[in-house]
Amino acid sequence: MRELPKALQTEGTSPQVDKSIALSRLLPPPDRSRARVLFWLKGQVPETRIRHILRVEQFAIELAQRHHLDREKAAQAALMHDLAKFFKPKRLLSMAIAEGLEIDPIEEMNPHLLHADAGAIVARDEFGVTDSEVLNAIRHHTLGSPEMSLLGCVVYLADGLEPGRGATPELEELRDLSRQDLIQATWRVADASLRHLIQAGHLIHPRTVQTRNAFLQRFKQTVVKDPIAKIQLVKGIQT
Repeated sequence: MRELPKALQTEGTSPQVDKSIALSRLLPPPDRSRARVLFWLKGQVPETRIRHILRVEQFAIELAQRHHLDREKAAQAALMHDLAKFFKPKRLLSMAIAEGLEIDPIEEMNPHLLHADAGAIVARDEFGVTDSEVLNAIRHHTLGSPEMSLLGCVVYLADGLEPGRGATPELEELRDLSRQDLIQATWRVADASLRHLIQAGHLIHPRTVQTRNAFLQRFKQTVVKDPIAKIQLVKGIQT
């Protein structure tokens, strides 16, 4: 999970989003694998984190449904996105090394950034997930990726925009945008994250910048063919 700008965050949840993603209406039928993941999570993360995970799962299902993507894959990736959220830094580093991942200086200084990669490893080794799209969606939910699939965008956006993040006008605008255009919403959320990191004086991982630029470029490619998209692009850059 990445932190959005504090200006976008408020206490509480968004009633509009809560209403639109009623769990009973959107969740796939119960299955043992989901129950097993939840049971495992209860021994690994606090209750507040489980509530966040469930909200991400709900919003991911809604976005997948709206964009005609695989709801079950979206639900699975969202449910597992924070499997390694509370792993200790040494454990995250050792898992990354054992997996043969290249650890850059920023990740070495802030191993918590590796929790997404570690979560994908746990999903594969502990829960037998073999679907590469699901594993990549878990892997990319924090920093994003220039090559992120639409399913990856769904989990990335659901994590950053789930209703527990607050109900500011900008957050509500980004939620509405995510329901309409995954590509534009992805660069806008990455852009907001970058602004926060700069204002807070934090280190910025290159992949966050690459994600923002890649999806902005993909969106710009649609502007030539769509005058409405051009207006949205100008509006997004000015905010």
